[in-house]
Parts: sequence; structure tokens; C-alpha cells
Amino acid sequence: MTKVGVIGGGQLARMMIGPSVELGLELRVLAETSDSSARDRTTSVGDYRDLETVLAFAREVDVITFDHEHVPSDIIVALEKTGVAVRPGSAALTFAQDKILMRERLEELGHPLPVWSVAHTPEDVSIFLEANGGRIIAKVPRGGYDGKGVAVVTDPEQLDEWLARGPVLLEEMVDFSRELAQLVARRPTGETAAWPVVETTQANGVCAEVILPAPTENHNVIEVAAELGRQIAHDLDVTGVLAVELFETADGRLLVNELAMRPHNSGHVTIEGSVTSQFEQHLRAVTDIPLGSTESQHPWAVMVNVFGGMDVQRYGRISASSDVKLHNYGKEARAGRKVGHVTATGADVSDTTSRARAVAEIFHADI
Repeated sequence: MTKVGVIGGGQLARMMIGPSVELGLELRVLAETSDSSARDRTTSVGDYRDLETVLAFAREVDVITFDHEHVPSDIIVALEKTGVAVRPGSAALTFAQDKILMRERLEELGHPLPVWSVAHTPEDVSIFLEANGGRIIAKVPRGGYDGKGVAVVTDPEQLDEWLARGPVLLEEMVDFSRELAQLVARRPTGETAAWPVVETTQANGVCAEVILPAPTENHNVIEVAAELGRQIAHDLDVTGVLAVELFETADGRLLVNELAMRPHNSGHVTIEGSVTSQFEQHLRAVTDIPLGSTESQHPWAVMVNVFGGMDVQRYGRISASSDVKLHNYGKEARAGRKVGHVTATGADVSDTTSRARAVAEIFHADI
């Protein structure tokens, strides 16, 4: 039985457990704490930034993959030198870990991007502000996620603290009509499979809702997004699931916003919405077995995240929406924290969205 090691014990690792059983894989997890979301498959507890801890975990598995992008690059390189398959590998992951390197490489490859620059000094910020309407987006190159490490900037002094720590990525304030996400999976052999592009809605910089497929009358958007995802996966030699977050502009152009080389919040909707979920597909890809179908199982699928706290004692209140599926991440309540999600499927997008929102509200617990 192939042993798959996941570094990180969050909800993404948790949602790989079911598919791993179905595929006949043994899933093992290196978690930060014993009460992590993926505690049912946690075989090691320790710091993913400690080389010996990670190497000891890797010796017990056949392939390593990730629940997040925060494992230091030197540790990933050291893992590769041991002969254990690391998927995605360090050469690809560097572009998900460092936003400046990602922008540089995608620009070299000719992929569509917002106007961007790198600031080393307040003067660099001033110049970029003046050239881009006096209001821009700034991002820390490493470590930012779910709205953290991202700021709207109108004055260079806002970035003094960040600049003291190193360079900062600057981007134009894109006038987008909506945000999309294209998920694609790729095997080491180069085989790829792309899901239909989804529409995402953010709240406070965090994904709140996802619609599969993205509502559109312009089928060119669907085709362009899928091809863009496949091409980036090939260009960066990604193995596993790749999420390409996109801006769609008013004139129909697509611009690459962010990359994630792992299952992604925008892909949770595929659990009920697709023949093959992103979690099963990721495991198929990293163990190099044929990829599954990415066709949708319903006309529409809508996912809504639950934040803060989740009250699972409220099942009795969802009888009218018994076909809406709940996913509890097993996390302690905390303001702003993603603690679960619900997914509704149906024939009408408005009705499906309403049912998903209503059930998410039932389980949401104020803290």
C-alpha cells in the first residue's frame, strides 16, 4: 500500500482522508498539534520548520505532499535529496511561496498579470502610487494568506514596517468585474485535468462563497481559463492540484492574481459538485495514477464557508434543506476562522445559492 505523507494537519489534510481510503492509500499526517483538524490520520506531531522532524516523518512514507505552502524551501530541498518523492517539488513550490518570484516567472512566460513592481524603499512606493492612480495593493512576498499580508495603500508611510523587513510586492488596483479560480491537476507524466472555472466571492480578503461553474454567457472565458491553468501547470512543472486565482475585467480579460499548489478553498465545492473531487484528484496526481473525470454532477453547486464557530447541535433545523451537505473541520471557535463549509447542488443557481447560505447561517455560531 502506497504511503502518502501530508505535511500540515489542517482541513485540507482532513478532507484527503476519505478519498485516501477509497483509493487504497495509507495517509499519514505531520501535524503541528495533536488536536489538529486531521488528527484522525496524524502519525507525527512536530514543527514543519525543523529539518530532523520532517526527515523522520518522510522516512516512513513513499511520497510527500502539503496542506499549506509554509514549509521552508531549504527543508523541501533536503527532503528531495533523501530520494522521497516530493510533490509538488521545490522548483514549482517556490513560485507559490514567493509572490515576487511568481510574478517574475509568469511575466517571463507571457501570462496575463496586473501591473506590478517591487518596492525596496518608500521612494519606490511613491513612484508606483503616482503611476497607478494613487491607490494600490501591497503584499508581503512570503507568508501571507486569507487576506493577511495584503494592504490597500495610498501613502508610502503605510509600508514602513514591511519595507524594514525586506522588499514588498506592489500591484495596481485592478478594476475587476469578479474573481474566478481555475483548478487543474497534473501528474508527473504531464497528464492534466481541469475543472470548469468557478466564481469566488471574498469577505475581508477570505473566500466566502464559490459557484461551480462560474455563471457566464461567454464560453470563451471558460475555455481561456482552463487553458491558462493547464499552461501554468506545465510551465511551472506542478504535480498535484494547482489553483490559479483570477481577476476577470469588464472587457472579459483574465489576469492571474495568486497561485496555490495544493487543494484550495475554491475547490471544496467539487466534493459534491464534481465526479472527482479536488482531494481525490490531488492524491491521484501525487501518486501518479490516472486522473478522474472533472465533469460536474449537477447543473450548479454552491459552497459557503462557515466562520468563527460551528454549532453542530442544530441539525434538527435543516429538514427543509436536507440535501445540503455540511463539512465540519473540527476546529475550535475563533473570530474570523474558517471552521467548516456547506455545499448545495441544484438546477437553479439562485435557489442553490440561497439554500447554501441559509444552512451556513444555521450552523454559524457567534463567538
